[in-house]
Amino acid sequence: MTSFATGRMLLTPPDPHGPARARRLRRLDLGERPDATFDTFDAFADKVAHLTSSPFSMVNFIDENRQFFAGLHTPAGDRGGRALQAAACGHRSGRYLARDHGYCPHVLVRRKALVLDDVCDYPRFAGNPVVDDIGIRSYLGAPLIDRTGTALGTVCAVDTVPRPWGRAGLDTIKALAQELVLHIDHRESRRPPPAEGWPPGAGP
Repeated sequence: MTSFATGRMLLTPPDPHGPARARRLRRLDLGERPDATFDTFDAFADKVAHLTSSPFSMVNFIDENRQFFAGLHTPAGDRGGRALQAAACGHRSGRYLARDHGYCPHVLVRRKALVLDDVCDYPRFAGNPVVDDIGIRSYLGAPLIDRTGTALGTVCAVDTVPRPWGRAGLDTIKALAQELVLHIDHRESRRPPPAEGWPPGAGP
């Protein structure tokens, strides 16, 4: 539980599986650095933004201490995440976020999708720093649970205005999470990912 200057309380869920997740991310070579490997994650974030009509979308891997946006889509197409960096991150790359910022840590621990049409409608989430620092008002996210049962992170879409995501939004984000997990599992086994139109140009 963290107290902020506004007097509101943010309940960041405890994460007992953080160390095991961090080991799994290292084994997969994920969650540590933005390099050429992550071009496909950026492309996937673009796909999430397109399908949800959202200005921000992320592929987010989370270890014990921080969140890493392996895939990032911003309104200006800024891959370095300067929009997020200036608002909340404070990290040169703009791809890292403290673990108590945003709603992905909640999705990770719950192991369930989270739909927030208007974060201000929920006292537990309204006090999150991303509301005031970035202006986030709505969130749609689903966990990335790999073949070992490890929740590696999330795929999410966020907007700066309230959004009625509806059942269609929930189904879309869950399907996207499943698609990305298949890619990660195939990547680990060094088999080509299934050709379902992503990455761009993929084919049978």
